[in-house]
Amino acid sequence: MAIRRILTIDIPADLAILKTVAKPVESVTDETRALMDDMLETMYDAPGIGLAAPQIGVLDRVVVMDLGDGEVAEGLEGEEAEKAARNPRFFVNPEILWASEETMPYEEGCLSIPSYYDEVQRPARVRVSYLNYQGEKIEEEIDGLYAVCFQHELDHLNGVLFIDHLSRLRRDRAVTKVKKHQRMAA
Repeated sequence: MAIRRILTIDIPADLAILKTVAKPVESVTDETRALMDDMLETMYDAPGIGLAAPQIGVLDRVVVMDLGDGEVAEGLEGEEAEKAARNPRFFVNPEILWASEETMPYEEGCLSIPSYYDEVQRPARVRVSYLNYQGEKIEEEIDGLYAVCFQHELDHLNGVLFIDHLSRLRRDRAVTKVKKHQRMAA
């Protein structure tokens, strides 16, 4: 497993990749699983709760997520409790089959848009389909943070960033803030 560089919107070449539609994966192979393992390690290192393959420069329809909603044994604290709560999820060729008319606002952030958060309205519930880590086809209805994160990461596979859901003024503000943050970090 390896930690990969996460592409950011302030670098024109990175932005071009982030705005490209990812291609479907033929089947879940050992190579696909190795990619997902690298993505998970990269996401944990960032830290984040979701990562799409285009964010590390791979234009495949692959997503990893961990909302930290796993079971934690009694008595664990700190880093041990955090690791025990991990609940990694893997999605190959994810798609939305149905979305509720009801929406919910959620303040989103993105590893490719560091230090910027803004509220986005998305369907509150979605029915989704994907291949899991073993290549099995899964269909499920999801809601809450799980649904928000799934939709956010699926957008990445379609060349869409969460700031694309914002007004032009707020989108421009995000780009300016990221550029300033990256200059200060350098």
